[in-house]
Amino acid sequence: MKKLIIINGPNLNLLGKREPQIYGSLTFIEFFDTIKSKYESFTIEHFQSNIEGEIIDKIQEVGFSYHGIILNAAAYTHTSVGIGDAVAAIETPVVEVHISNTFKREGFRHHSYVAPHAKGVILGFGLQSYELAIQSFIPS
Repeated sequence: MKKLIIINGPNLNLLGKREPQIYGSLTFIEFFDTIKSKYESFTIEHFQSNIEGEIIDKIQEVGFSYHGIILNAAAYTHTSVGIGDAVAAIETPVVEVHISNTFKREGFRHHSYVAPHAKGVILGFGLQSYELAIQSFIPS
Protein backbone atom coordinates (compact mmCIF):
# COMPACT_ATOMS: atom_id res chain seq x y z
CA MET A 1 0.00 0.00 0.00
CA LYS A 2 1.32 3.44 -0.90
CA LYS A 3 2.21 5.69 2.00
CA LEU A 4 1.36 9.39 1.87
CA ILE A 5 1.85 11.98 4.55
CA ILE A 6 0.26 15.39 4.90
CA ILE A 7 2.62 17.81 6.61
CA ASN A 8 1.00 21.00 7.85
CA GLY A 9 2.82 24.06 9.08
CA PRO A 10 2.06 26.87 11.51
CA ASN A 11 -1.47 27.72 12.62
CA LEU A 12 -3.12 24.94 10.63
CA ASN A 13 -3.91 23.30 13.96
CA LEU A 14 -6.44 26.14 14.33
CA LEU A 15 -8.52 25.19 11.30
CA GLY A 16 -12.20 25.39 12.16
CA LYS A 17 -11.52 28.32 14.50
CA ARG A 18 -9.10 30.56 12.60
CA GLU A 19 -10.58 32.93 10.01
CA PRO A 20 -13.42 30.65 8.89
CA GLN A 21 -14.21 33.03 6.00
CA ILE A 22 -10.83 32.02 4.49
CA TYR A 23 -10.23 28.53 5.90
CA GLY A 24 -13.72 27.17 6.56
CA SER A 25 -15.29 25.81 9.73
CA LEU A 26 -14.13 22.20 9.55
CA THR A 27 -11.20 21.16 11.71
CA PHE A 28 -8.33 19.44 9.94
CA ILE A 29 -8.86 16.26 11.98
CA GLU A 30 -12.53 16.10 10.90
CA PHE A 31 -11.45 16.52 7.28
CA PHE A 32 -8.54 14.08 7.68
CA ASP A 33 -10.86 11.34 8.96
CA THR A 34 -13.02 11.67 5.83
CA ILE A 35 -10.12 11.51 3.39
CA LYS A 36 -8.58 8.52 5.15
CA SER A 37 -11.80 6.58 4.70
CA LYS A 38 -12.30 7.86 1.14
CA TYR A 39 -8.80 6.90 -0.04
CA GLU A 40 -8.40 3.50 1.60
CA SER A 41 -5.98 2.37 -1.11
CA PHE A 42 -3.39 4.64 0.57
CA THR A 43 -1.98 4.72 4.05
CA ILE A 44 -2.32 8.42 4.85
CA GLU A 45 -0.67 10.00 7.86
CA HIS A 46 -0.75 13.54 9.16
CA PHE A 47 1.85 15.67 10.93
CA GLN A 48 1.47 19.28 12.03
CA SER A 49 3.95 21.60 13.68
CA ASN A 50 4.28 25.29 14.33
CA ILE A 51 8.06 24.84 14.47
CA GLU A 52 10.12 25.13 11.28
CA GLY A 53 12.84 22.68 12.37
CA GLU A 54 10.29 19.98 13.22
CA ILE A 55 8.81 20.30 9.73
CA ILE A 56 12.28 19.95 8.18
CA ASP A 57 13.00 16.93 10.41
CA LYS A 58 9.75 15.25 9.29
CA ILE A 59 10.45 15.93 5.59
CA GLN A 60 13.90 14.36 5.99
CA GLU A 61 12.50 11.41 7.98
CA VAL A 62 9.93 10.39 5.35
CA GLY A 63 11.58 11.81 2.24
CA PHE A 64 13.25 8.59 1.12
CA SER A 65 10.65 5.99 2.07
CA TYR A 66 7.14 7.39 1.43
CA HIS A 67 5.42 7.53 -1.94
CA GLY A 68 4.34 11.13 -1.55
CA ILE A 69 4.30 14.19 0.68
CA ILE A 70 1.51 16.74 0.65
CA LEU A 71 3.02 19.85 2.18
CA ASN A 72 1.19 22.92 3.39
CA ALA A 73 4.08 24.81 4.92
CA ALA A 74 1.67 27.71 5.54
CA ALA A 75 3.54 30.97 6.26
CA TYR A 76 6.87 29.12 6.09
CA THR A 77 6.23 28.64 2.37
CA HIS A 78 7.13 32.29 1.86
CA THR A 79 9.98 32.58 4.36
CA SER A 80 11.79 29.28 4.84
CA VAL A 81 14.77 28.60 2.65
CA GLY A 82 15.40 25.62 4.96
CA ILE A 83 12.08 23.93 4.13
CA GLY A 84 12.66 24.57 0.42
CA ASP A 85 16.13 23.04 0.73
CA ALA A 86 14.71 20.01 2.57
CA VAL A 87 12.23 19.40 -0.24
CA ALA A 88 15.04 19.71 -2.80
CA ALA A 89 17.18 17.21 -0.88
CA ILE A 90 14.73 14.29 -0.77
CA GLU A 91 13.57 11.72 -3.33
CA THR A 92 9.88 11.52 -2.39
CA PRO A 93 7.70 13.72 -4.61
CA VAL A 94 6.11 16.69 -2.84
CA VAL A 95 2.89 18.48 -3.75
CA GLU A 96 2.65 21.95 -2.26
CA VAL A 97 -0.87 22.74 -1.08
CA HIS A 98 -2.61 25.86 0.19
CA ILE A 99 -6.21 26.20 1.30
CA SER A 100 -6.52 29.80 0.15
CA ASN A 101 -5.51 31.32 -3.16
CA THR A 102 -2.27 32.89 -2.00
CA PHE A 103 -2.21 35.11 -5.10
CA LYS A 104 -5.39 36.87 -3.89
CA ARG A 105 -3.65 37.74 -0.63
CA GLU A 106 -0.75 39.94 0.45
CA GLY A 107 2.14 40.29 -1.99
CA PHE A 108 4.65 38.46 0.20
CA ARG A 109 2.48 35.32 -0.12
CA HIS A 110 3.07 35.23 -3.89
CA HIS A 111 6.55 33.71 -3.52
CA SER A 112 7.21 30.10 -2.53
CA TYR A 113 10.52 28.54 -1.51
CA VAL A 114 8.86 25.10 -1.89
CA ALA A 115 7.36 25.37 -5.40
CA PRO A 116 10.63 25.17 -7.40
CA HIS A 117 11.26 21.72 -5.87
CA ALA A 118 7.68 20.40 -5.86
CA LYS A 119 5.97 17.98 -8.22
CA GLY A 120 3.13 20.51 -8.38
CA VAL A 121 1.27 23.24 -6.53
CA ILE A 122 -2.46 23.26 -5.69
CA LEU A 123 -4.05 26.28 -4.08
CA GLY A 124 -7.30 28.07 -3.59
CA PHE A 125 -9.72 25.13 -3.41
CA GLY A 126 -10.16 25.07 0.35
CA LEU A 127 -9.61 21.71 2.01
CA GLN A 128 -10.32 20.10 -1.36
CA SER A 129 -6.78 21.18 -2.30
CA TYR A 130 -5.54 18.25 -0.18
CA GLU A 131 -7.83 15.82 -2.01
CA LEU A 132 -6.58 17.05 -5.38
CA ALA A 133 -3.04 16.45 -4.15
CA ILE A 134 -3.91 12.89 -3.09
CA GLN A 135 -5.45 12.28 -6.50
CA SER A 136 -2.19 13.34 -8.13
CA PHE A 137 -0.60 10.21 -6.63
CA ILE A 138 -3.20 7.86 -8.18
CA PRO A 139 -1.72 6.24 -11.27
CA SER A 140 -3.58 7.16 -14.45
